[in-house]
Amino acid sequence: MRAPRALLWDVGNVIVGWSPRRLYEELFEEPAACDRFLSSVCTLDWHLEHDRGVSFADNAAALIALHPQFETQIRAWGDRFLEMVGPVIGETESAMHALAARGVPQYGLTNMPSEAWAGVQTLSPAFGLLADTIVSGDEKLVKPDPAIYAVVLARTALEPQDLLFVDDSAANIEAARAIGFHVHRFEDPATLWPTLIDHGLLEAGPAEG
Repeated sequence: MRAPRALLWDVGNVIVGWSPRRLYEELFEEPAACDRFLSSVCTLDWHLEHDRGVSFADNAAALIALHPQFETQIRAWGDRFLEMVGPVIGETESAMHALAARGVPQYGLTNMPSEAWAGVQTLSPAFGLLADTIVSGDEKLVKPDPAIYAVVLARTALEPQDLLFVDDSAANIEAARAIGFHVHRFEDPATLWPTLIDHGLLEAGPAEG
């Protein structure tokens, strides 16, 4: 298997943080009420439909019909989505700039609502370094479905072994590995630079210039 020559980045919790709690801890005074809401009303399974291309408005309407007492909080998911995003992960941002300086092509692959992507891109200039980003909400496909990785290969005109895929999800990583991508699971930001060096994409860590 030859060395990779391009990067494929996940976005949420790789380039920028993402957690509904960033928003909903402000909307609920009691932590237990916040926990109940996120585990039984605006759940991650419910949110996955946004990633599949369902609009914030349509997905909210169906949930409000079931939980009318939480209409304000449910609508906030779409209306205040950017308040769930952040902060920018400095180690990734620095690595992206270093890769760009070396001429390494970079792409994005994100499970994200179409309506959110433009706003997310304003949070870091590093997003401007991505030659293309495959957004699940646009494609109506979500990781780890192999079909979305096929979209990546078609859009980049690269083969799986040309790409190092960085993602925080074990399921997404294993799906990419099965197709033949080089992979790195992003759990500790401190391991990112050494991984890029090991793959021959960078020659030195940030402290070494």
